[in-house]
Amino acid sequence: MRKAYLSVFKLRINMGLQYRTAALAGIGTQFFFGFVFIMVFEAFYAHASNQPPMTLSQVITYSWLKQAFLAFIILWLRDNELFQLITSGNIAYELCRPCGIYGFWFAKLLAQRLSSALLRCFPILLIALFLPEPYRLQLPSDPITLLFFLVSLLVGLLMIVSLSMLIYISVFVTMSPSGSLLMFSIFGEFLAGLIIPVPLMPGWMQQIVYVLPFHWTADFPFRVYTGDLTKLESATGLAGQLTWLAALVAIGKFTMGRALRRIVVQGG
Repeated sequence: MRKAYLSVFKLRINMGLQYRTAALAGIGTQFFFGFVFIMVFEAFYAHASNQPPMTLSQVITYSWLKQAFLAFIILWLRDNELFQLITSGNIAYELCRPCGIYGFWFAKLLAQRLSSALLRCFPILLIALFLPEPYRLQLPSDPITLLFFLVSLLVGLLMIVSLSMLIYISVFVTMSPSGSLLMFSIFGEFLAGLIIPVPLMPGWMQQIVYVLPFHWTADFPFRVYTGDLTKLESATGLAGQLTWLAALVAIGKFTMGRALRRIVVQGG
């Protein structure tokens, strides 16, 4: 089974890396939205009556990281082929494969996100590092912080794929890919800190956010990078990430098993 998962992972990576023109267009789009977000935050900070919990420099760095690793953290990135398999009944062909569907689809989605990010993140990070102040991406304070960031980013990627799997599994019940996608992505991305960083939210909202898993996918790694979290908080947060990852995978496998046991495919 592991060979099957590795094979589909490599194949999807190679396929994703072919879309260089789309990646180039995406880089331009992400720079546009990056500057829009930064200018909004600049206006907010210029008229803030109290000192916000994050500095403007940290928020700008947070914004560029969000744009560079967008494919790692957005829930609306989808594989329409999987939706079609479920809604058309062609899932029957997937059931004939000599491997588990959950692991097979997980490998596909992971490769899709990795290939998209690899084409876009390095140009965005490189250019953002040389922008004039205050728009420049700041470097992490030390190598340990960078290591914590990379590990937390990768664990966050596995978490976002696990959450994406729940979207596909929900389509077995709703039979509406757009409905399931909107329901998860609208709430999930706000709670992940993709609109505003979690520390800038009201206190009562932060309490809700910290109970849910979404903020571990984006807000936590980016705040590790900016130095908003101490090394102890980063290490503790990594343990929390891994706990949520294990829980999400267990929930996904359980719900996938129940969905497949109840599935009925008509036709011939």
